[in-house]
Amino acid sequence: MTETAYVAIGANLGDARQSVEDAIEALARLPQSRMLARSSLYRTAPVDAGGPDFINAVVAIDTGLAPLALLERLQAIEAAAGRQRPYRNAPRTLDLDLLIHGDQVLDTSTLTLPHPRMGQRAFVLVPLAEIAPGRVADAQLAAVAGQAIHRL
Repeated sequence: MTETAYVAIGANLGDARQSVEDAIEALARLPQSRMLARSSLYRTAPVDAGGPDFINAVVAIDTGLAPLALLERLQAIEAAAGRQRPYRNAPRTLDLDLLIHGDQVLDTSTLTLPHPRMGQRAFVLVPLAEIAPGRVADAQLAAVAGQAIHRL
């Protein structure tokens, strides 16, 4: 059985745009998975983080991977891109967040689904609304309207 999963992608170190593009390609090659859609790229200021602006996107994949197995694959892609975690919200070469995995609701020390902060972030909601408008309410977009986000 497969589920539709949504993954947020962001980077703000090195060639961030290329890192996001490479991550999209890596997600398209995940086992038991198929890319359904990808958003445009967006430039955003860091939220609760430092460093240069981020390049962000969201992808939808049809996957047979269970949520924790998918999370492991996402973390492996991050590691391959040089992701380090020296402190919370540090600038990063690549950040992959599992936002939604079908109708799964999880709250573990490893993974919370749906992603607990996605509704607070324009850099997630705007690209998610682009590829899955039924997943984002107008009120959610209105709540983040003050956050600067620019489609590339």
